[in-house]
Amino acid sequence: MSREEKQNEYKYLGNINSPADVKSLDESEILPLCDEIRDFLVKRVSENGGHLASNLGAVELSVAIHRNFDCPRDHVIFDVGHQSYIHKILTGRYKDFDSLRKNGGMSGFTKRSESEYDCFGAGHSSTSLSAGLGFAEADKLSGSDVYTVVVLGDGSYTGGMIHEALNNCRRDLKLIIILNENEMSISKNIGRFAKNLAKIRKKSGYFNAKRVTGKVVRKIPLLGKPLFSLMRRVKKYMKNALYGSNYFENLGLYYLGPADGNNYEDVDALIKEAKKAGESVIIHVKTKKGKGYEPAETNPGDYHGIRPASSPASDTSFSAEFGKALCEMAQSDEKICAITAAMSSGTGLDGFAHGYPDRFFDVGIAEEHAVTFASGLSANGYKPVCAIYSTFLQRSYDQIIHDAALQGLPMVLAIDRAGLNAADGATHHGIFDVAFLSQIPGVEIYAPVTYGGLRASLKKALDGDVVSAVRYPSGSQQQILKDTFYPNEDYENIRVRTDSYGKSDVLIVTHGRIASECLKAKKNLEVSGISAKVVLCEYIRPYTRLAIEIGNVIKETSPRAVLFVEEEIKAGGFGMMLSEQLRINGGLDGVKYHIAAPSDSFVIQTRKEHIYKSAGVDADSLASIAKELLK
Repeated sequence: MSREEKQNEYKYLGNINSPADVKSLDESEILPLCDEIRDFLVKRVSENGGHLASNLGAVELSVAIHRNFDCPRDHVIFDVGHQSYIHKILTGRYKDFDSLRKNGGMSGFTKRSESEYDCFGAGHSSTSLSAGLGFAEADKLSGSDVYTVVVLGDGSYTGGMIHEALNNCRRDLKLIIILNENEMSISKNIGRFAKNLAKIRKKSGYFNAKRVTGKVVRKIPLLGKPLFSLMRRVKKYMKNALYGSNYFENLGLYYLGPADGNNYEDVDALIKEAKKAGESVIIHVKTKKGKGYEPAETNPGDYHGIRPASSPASDTSFSAEFGKALCEMAQSDEKICAITAAMSSGTGLDGFAHGYPDRFFDVGIAEEHAVTFASGLSANGYKPVCAIYSTFLQRSYDQIIHDAALQGLPMVLAIDRAGLNAADGATHHGIFDVAFLSQIPGVEIYAPVTYGGLRASLKKALDGDVVSAVRYPSGSQQQILKDTFYPNEDYENIRVRTDSYGKSDVLIVTHGRIASECLKAKKNLEVSGISAKVVLCEYIRPYTRLAIEIGNVIKETSPRAVLFVEEEIKAGGFGMMLSEQLRINGGLDGVKYHIAAPSDSFVIQTRKEHIYKSAGVDADSLASIAKELLK
């Protein structure tokens, strides 16, 4: 189907170029529009990849938001942002949707530089309410009457930042917090009484009667205000006695709901009431992940994030192999525990959770807590393994320093999705962990590139007495790396490995999966008559030991130039730390060297086939750098 045919595929959706077009629709046209959006999402995301289940559940909610608020004047902030596809579609980006998560295309999350309708960027969880509170306070200071709308899921609610922000919310702000519950209950509103109350609250007559009664009572001479206050206390006492207290109301916030978030009329009614309130409001809606698409409704986890249709499926991955290896090691060592921050499937720990439920801990979206919790386990004699994506490990930096490394408490940080990651963009690149871990005394860092190397690194880390990080990429192992550096399945020693013997003009020193680009660069150089050797570091830190091993390789090969290559940030990273230690040892005397790494900026969003090129560390770029060094 051509681009023009795709644009004309839908009666209503094809004519939406801004929120004004959404507002202009008749009420009878809203549900057909929602149906078209779901159909569009299923087709496009299945074809191009992205987050599907969460967006299917947020269709009516997103439409109601843009029908009731004046964006971009009013601020709409989505937590994480992976459920903002409908928001993007309704704010003039429908015709560009096929570029989602592609090189130079739309981000899979909200992004300030992409659209004026994305007032705050996202990618990580639990940041929305703190940001929204900042917007609302700024508007109050400037005398503005605009609304700030924060949309967050119950998963994000497990993150500590949400509660820190709630603790600072004031009633006198035009802040509307929409809590989208789609998996777990977070309030005690259960049973027939709660359901009937929620049903009553959805009707505008209830709110009107409530406001009128309050005004009449407060106008009674002398007794009005005390009587109104007494009525509110009695009402709260009766409600709490019948079905439990409400966390949000206990914080002093006006609470509306729960309501069926997939019923447009219900959501619309609550938003209208929230706007009338003139104060900070919590709207609690319950939605169904994958709504309207049976496979996603049945297995929302499988349809949370899906691959493009053209992506080849893999039988296994580093995450899966990590999970298998940890299960095997836990079978013979009852002290091994596994910890994840709401990512048991993503980190390959579902098998461990099933096989060793007493030693498996999912702490929710709370990476800081995960590391300090692991520190407590370690201090009391256990062997904790924290499996966390590199991009999310950033959140626990203080805890790694203060609660683990400073106290000499051994643990394993299993760092998944290390390095540059395609499609998800700048918020999800794993490019900072090497640099920030390299600054912490005593931390050891392993960088396996094969499944065998992963198992060997994990075993060594578990046997250690320090904080050990085992970092590995997304996806599966590359056969070229296995064939080149592990011809005999030699995984016993974690060490420096070379792809060949003898002297060379250029020595390329690297770690991780980017070694495959280094091998391609070597071939490019050889075509130009330049001999090269690739050195793969299976571990990174301690740099003192690594520098001795690399120094020995330099002596043996007598290169005219050394090229350090990494796919993480340059500042404080692998190349900078290793080259400095080599210079101290005299290992680089009389040898030119260069550090090839992504520039010290956030790498642009891109697809896998372009990722190294966009960062300037692809094979052609590396070969060009090496040639310049030899001039």
